[in-house]
Amino acid sequence: MKLSFNQAARLSSVSAALLCSLLVAQSASAHEYSEQLRAKKYAEVERAVSSKLAADPSNADALVARTELILNEGKESRLDEAAKLAEQCIAAHPQNSECHEALGNVLGTKAVSAGIMSAMGYAGKIRNAFQKAVELDPKNYDARFSLLQYYLQAPGFVGGGKDKAQALVAETTKLNPVAGKLLQAQIDLSDDKYAKVETDVLAVNTAGSPSLSDIQRNLLSGVGSNYVQQKKYADAERVFRDLQQRYPDSELGAYGFARNLQEQGKQRDAIPYFEKAIAVEGRAHIYYRLGQCYQAVNDKSKAVSAYEKALSVKPELRKKMKSDAEDQLKTLKS
Repeated sequence: MKLSFNQAARLSSVSAALLCSLLVAQSASAHEYSEQLRAKKYAEVERAVSSKLAADPSNADALVARTELILNEGKESRLDEAAKLAEQCIAAHPQNSECHEALGNVLGTKAVSAGIMSAMGYAGKIRNAFQKAVELDPKNYDARFSLLQYYLQAPGFVGGGKDKAQALVAETTKLNPVAGKLLQAQIDLSDDKYAKVETDVLAVNTAGSPSLSDIQRNLLSGVGSNYVQQKKYADAERVFRDLQQRYPDSELGAYGFARNLQEQGKQRDAIPYFEKAIAVEGRAHIYYRLGQCYQAVNDKSKAVSAYEKALSVKPELRKKMKSDAEDQLKTLKS
């Protein structure tokens, strides 16, 4: 099948969009290790999962948790291993929704680095994995959200389409009105209706559902990030300030607040908020942005330290950021 330029571009965008939704959300599915993963106790989960799989190699919860650990690590070299674990989970537990969701998550991540032609091969498998996950457990809202992202981003020739996204929202609303509103908010976000999304997302009560709470958090972060891109800095400040108050156990509020300041050239003011985000979870991209701020205020030693940390922690930096961090270190050390 020969792709037109527009088809190829759309197919490339779906893999990138799926990666954003998967990595930004990073919602731990509802399994034995969910709470520990949400608490970012990755080493503790790794030990527990290794022990469980040594005794029971086909344990579904442990297999799913291990795929999540690998995705959190961010190493492309381990994605094939993660795919095999998800496939092993499906083979042993074909009726387990989370096994299928895990496969969709892994393939969505693989598609980003695979190139356009390979992404075409993954597209149907990604869609089918999330569809099966939803079919097996209609209340698997993480899978529903990922499937919605697929429908919104994928071109029609690989099963995408806004009509399918709206049908999924209608189906979800009948099952859970709160979940339906959040999925509709994602459609509105893709249509650049930022003020509406902010209002609608803040109006829902997600208490008692960690999964829906994660989706609410990530939608707010998405709204704030779009405000920053549009240079609506006062709106972004409001959203990220609220996000910090509502979700103090997430780095997204402080990180977004810092990025909003950084984009305004307020590098020194941004530093404490990047450090606050790192105190919650020290991700590589946060250290990278912190390094930029220290470099901008001419604190070379702290800039070097931040860039070095950015290159050493997991998940790894994206290729462009990694290359730039390496270049900046060379300049700073010369």
